[in-house]
Amino acid sequence: MRSYIILISALVLALLALLVQAEEPQGAKKVTAVEVHEILASVSNWGRWGDDDELGTLNLITPRKRRQAASLVRAGISISMAHDVIKERIDGSSPFEHELMVNATRGGVGGAGDRYSVQYHGFTQTHLDALFHIFYQGKTYNGYSVEEILTSGSGKLSINRVRNGVFTRAVLMDIPALLGVQYLEGGRAIYPEDLDAWEKKAGVRVRAGDAVLINTGRWTRREQEGAWDIMAGSAGLHVTCLKWLKDRDVALVGSDLALDAMPSGCDEIELPVHLGVIVQMGMPILDCCDFRAVSAEAQKRKQWTFLITLAPLAVEGGTGSPINPIATF
Repeated sequence: MRSYIILISALVLALLALLVQAEEPQGAKKVTAVEVHEILASVSNWGRWGDDDELGTLNLITPRKRRQAASLVRAGISISMAHDVIKERIDGSSPFEHELMVNATRGGVGGAGDRYSVQYHGFTQTHLDALFHIFYQGKTYNGYSVEEILTSGSGKLSINRVRNGVFTRAVLMDIPALLGVQYLEGGRAIYPEDLDAWEKKAGVRVRAGDAVLINTGRWTRREQEGAWDIMAGSAGLHVTCLKWLKDRDVALVGSDLALDAMPSGCDEIELPVHLGVIVQMGMPILDCCDFRAVSAEAQKRKQWTFLITLAPLAVEGGTGSPINPIATF
């Protein structure tokens, strides 16, 4: 009888250990630099739209694609996917500086103006990465030489190439909703099978020219847990998702942090997804979005696709732009 009780106790303890292990945040699976380089080479779009191309995957947003996206608008409800600018230094990122200037009143008429200053790349301000934001081994998307672009002042691959804006179908991939949690903890990596599972749950398949938006619940996590070391434990895509994005011909990808799982799983390369998306595929990235409002609306409607519109600042030579992406149902 005693041995029977001991056996049952051991089984219970083993089961509890498995449950605890299942609840622990899943860090990114380890990959070597060689494996990352093989993945990067396999997703290259260099030369696909010509040797002089500077639009990259935005070429996939055709007039037909825009018309299809416009047809999604039925309720006429628009929701911002930008986080309010953050005017203090948090998460290791620079604050948005705002100086209000009030003009002297003359004849009873006054006015006010502003001075804005922002170093938007980082982990707080919602922004769009241009294709000149990231380069690797001296090369940018489509094989342009970084040194040549800098010395010539040509503005190649700058944000001004997107001055006509983006207007396409977006697919919100709400990974916390998939897993039945409020937010992803720690450095939980998102894998292709997670993206497939979300498609099945939402009844949606990502198609060529779509914008894919990855919700990790970052802002909810920050509200509940407080600040953390972003580079040491943040949920995001694993490098193995690059082939998934390439195979689906995604035009634009975004998330509520910096897209990559951090740490990435590769000791030698910190942001391999950024490298694959921007440098190899030529795909702009939306960083630091706030999907809480749009997620609530999508859940209410049971509709995970909508029109996305965004228009960056027209800055020749700019590496990106603060942005306010809009979802319209």
